[in-house]
Amino acid sequence: MKKLAIAAAAVAALTAGTAAHAYTMGTFSNGFVVPNVIHKGASYSTAVGLINQSGAPVGVHWTFFDQDSNHVTDNCFVMTDRDYEGFVWANQSGLGLENKRGYLVFAATASTTCGGSKALSTTAAISGHAFEYDLTAKDVAYVPVIDGPLTTDGTNLNVLGPRSLVSVAGAVTANGSAKLFMRYYMDGKTGGDDTRIVVWSTGSHKGSYTVDMLNDKQSPKSVNFTLTQTELDFIDPETIVGRPADFLDGFLEWTPVLTNEATSATTASVGSVFSYSVISAPAFGAVQTILNPAK
Repeated sequence: MKKLAIAAAAVAALTAGTAAHAYTMGTFSNGFVVPNVIHKGASYSTAVGLINQSGAPVGVHWTFFDQDSNHVTDNCFVMTDRDYEGFVWANQSGLGLENKRGYLVFAATASTTCGGSKALSTTAAISGHAFEYDLTAKDVAYVPVIDGPLTTDGTNLNVLGPRSLVSVAGAVTANGSAKLFMRYYMDGKTGGDDTRIVVWSTGSHKGSYTVDMLNDKQSPKSVNFTLTQTELDFIDPETIVGRPADFLDGFLEWTPVLTNEATSATTASVGSVFSYSVISAPAFGAVQTILNPAK
């Protein structure tokens, strides 16, 4: 990462309400998810900005989960109506979480204070945005935020567990037919042009998958990749075995099927899934973020 830049996401994938599987972003609801969060000290962290348009004060409860969706830590702050709140993960995480990747859930409580009800609000209207910054390299990378409404299993927001978050409306419903088109751009060498594909879900996506890999000449090749973490994981397309050497620019076509962690059943409509690619290329001069479209 070399220069200050905030990447533009794929506009077609951002259109709200135009397709059954479209992502939604930039709206107000009872909460949202920041799917990829880390800090490496004060100079390298993830920053989140929140706006409250609920028409009243609202308690906002946040929870940090690790990559396997285990609860790590949580807290709450109050936002007045039309309030803006800045949230820097390095300042809020507490001790022992440096270099620990995970994700954040921000959820509005059914109370105007943090001391009141810990139930999820059905009427609040909050929104957020996020970015990962590196002050040493003077670089900023856009982190997509997944809009709600959030759906939980009814657990109070201060004790959310691995199965508490059932679905997030802004993501794709893993119904056995929805497809993700995950972009890659690379040079097949150590360093240089590299892609890191981020995959997040509310159900377990852990497992090995056979997918079509296509290049920029529409040539397909059947390959496999493995996700080893339950709800937040990453794919390095350069390491995919069987990839043709000239497949350097294209996408992976994946139909996600999630496992219901409560029953261990692999069935349709058990959760939400979301993906984006982070591309690092010397020609760009900075890390760029591409939202991976869904159909």
